[in-house]
Amino acid sequence: MPRTGITMGSGLSGLAARIENPIQIAYSDLEGWPVPTVRGHSGHVVAGELGGVPVMGFSGRVHLYEGGDPPRVGFYVRVAGMTGVSTLVISNAAGAINDGFAPGELMLLRDHINLTGTNPLAGPARPREPRFPDMTAAYDQDLRDVFRECAAELGTTLHEGVYAAVHGPSYETPAEIRMLRTLGADAVGMSTVPEVIVARATGIRCAAVSCLTNHAAGITGEPLSHQEVIQVGRQCEVALGDLVALAVGRLSEPPFYGG
Repeated sequence: MPRTGITMGSGLSGLAARIENPIQIAYSDLEGWPVPTVRGHSGHVVAGELGGVPVMGFSGRVHLYEGGDPPRVGFYVRVAGMTGVSTLVISNAAGAINDGFAPGELMLLRDHINLTGTNPLAGPARPREPRFPDMTAAYDQDLRDVFRECAAELGTTLHEGVYAAVHGPSYETPAEIRMLRTLGADAVGMSTVPEVIVARATGIRCAAVSCLTNHAAGITGEPLSHQEVIQVGRQCEVALGDLVALAVGRLSEPPFYGG
């Protein structure tokens, strides 16, 4: 039974092809499962083995800006938890705010700022979920140590920083990026944080990596486009896929896998 889940968002779409002995099911074939509408998010569950480790992959996810109730964004996380997943690795595309970060590089999330204007736990408390979950260590320190070690072994540049989550779908203005920089954000995106909040509420440990696909608005003066995000995300695929595959192997060992 898979105990590691992988959210194959931007920069990890190609990882599904690396999963061996796959069992693949489209979200649209699963009753009640939200289906992504954004290009680059194919929308299926794939269970199999990655480097001999049982995993459950989620190819694509829905975002807050696609509409519907906020809890639908964390739907797949709750399903993963119910099937026994105890560790979740998430990828996303993000705009670089930190001057020391460049498009095509990776950033390990150390913390986040939720500026989406909502929370997936809003509403009646769910059974077996705390009403006020602690978010002090939303991104598990031990998991981050593993990712840093693996990046060093692979010779991959892996920054670490704070991710600001906004609602979208419009890109941020230069003034908003200046605000985010003042708040301490190193990168900005439109996903991940709702899922991490749900994961922590359900007791799932999280690690997340951003593929820095562009400089945030106003930094270079150039306009932003989703096409650029997709193109640079593809350039990140090999490095990010290698990093996640190596890290998942380490996460299958004690103390992460019940040893």
